[in-house]
Amino acid sequence: MTYIKRVIDAELKERLASAGAVVLEGPKACGKTETAMQVAASSVFLDLDSAARTSVDIDPRLPLSGATPRLIDEWQIAPAIWNGVRLEVDTRKLPGQFILTGSATPADDHTRHTGAGRFAHLRMRPMSLFEMGASSGEISLLSLLRGEAVSAPDPGLGLRELLEVLCRGGWPAYTRLSLPAALRAVQDYVRDIFREDIHTVDGIRRDPLRVQAVVESLARHVATEVTHTSIAADVAVPAGSLDINTVTAYLNALERLMIVEHQAPWAVHLRSRSRVRNSRKFHFVDPSLAVAALGAGPESLLADLNTTGLLFESMVIRDLRVYSQSLGGEVRHYRDNTGLEIDAVVTTADARWCACEVKLSSAPHIVDAAAAQLLKFAQRVDTTRCGEPSALLVITAGGYGYRRPDGVTVVPIGVLGP
Repeated sequence: MTYIKRVIDAELKERLASAGAVVLEGPKACGKTETAMQVAASSVFLDLDSAARTSVDIDPRLPLSGATPRLIDEWQIAPAIWNGVRLEVDTRKLPGQFILTGSATPADDHTRHTGAGRFAHLRMRPMSLFEMGASSGEISLLSLLRGEAVSAPDPGLGLRELLEVLCRGGWPAYTRLSLPAALRAVQDYVRDIFREDIHTVDGIRRDPLRVQAVVESLARHVATEVTHTSIAADVAVPAGSLDINTVTAYLNALERLMIVEHQAPWAVHLRSRSRVRNSRKFHFVDPSLAVAALGAGPESLLADLNTTGLLFESMVIRDLRVYSQSLGGEVRHYRDNTGLEIDAVVTTADARWCACEVKLSSAPHIVDAAAAQLLKFAQRVDTTRCGEPSALLVITAGGYGYRRPDGVTVVPIGVLGP
């Protein structure tokens, strides 16, 4: 099977050159093991090797012998191995000794050292459109953050085709399946979260129907500033409503499974008297999970463009996170007390930033309104403290890529890349 190249490949190699161990974290089936195997010289798979798991209890350093970099797959199954890796890194005093992959964050354990100075952490997500081959990558996020003028022809990615890609998701193993088979695979993935996966985080048995109700509610509110209180009020289960503490516990578990990610607000200095709101938006790590939780598919999404618009926004946020990570980037959002909202603000480690409005349509009046929103936002930002924006972007489902006379750049998702 041919390996699908990932944006994170280069970053993994860079971290191995500087850290004794690299922790590659991400949801199950996003491709962590295959990516790690491209650079690993030896490996041990703790989910498959019972003897290795047993040896960890005897001496956490026993499974660590082998050519380096040595891959320790699903390390969280035997958390004691963490300290073994730390001790080996201290002893060897060499970079690039271990890669630890994990699809869940173990419960906090006072016996496990933080690993500061020894471990580098990398978050891996499902594939972006560029990695899937659904985007040409002609307009790179890096070039936009450099302030370069860009242009690109219409990629020809129709709405129906785009929705099929969205519903299939960025899961490497599903790329070779027929669309109906891929949709069933994602549905099975979501069912596994309800029934089994959520228990692996801390060993607590949770009612699958209650977990399902919370996930479905979150899917209905994807890419919004939904609160835990709103989710508690939204769900309906046979035994009655859920209290906010239960909802909070479920969402925390889903975040530790790396299934759900929040999008924090951008705490920016403003020229105006407007006040920035501090509510978070919630997204699934891949919008296909929301689609599966809703029991939807391309046809039903075509009939409900409001929901589709939110799912498209969530897919764009996923791709921006993949592309910006190697730049030390974060993807935040903005909303103030006047109701002015910006879907995404990408900030980088070297203090560059760009603001993005996400629109399913590339119709002129839609783009004009989004551009006006971006320009209004840019006027409110105190650029003496955070610098001028590198770019103001309207990211659309289709159409041409170009810079408008007002300086706003229109970028169809089918040409956006790292």
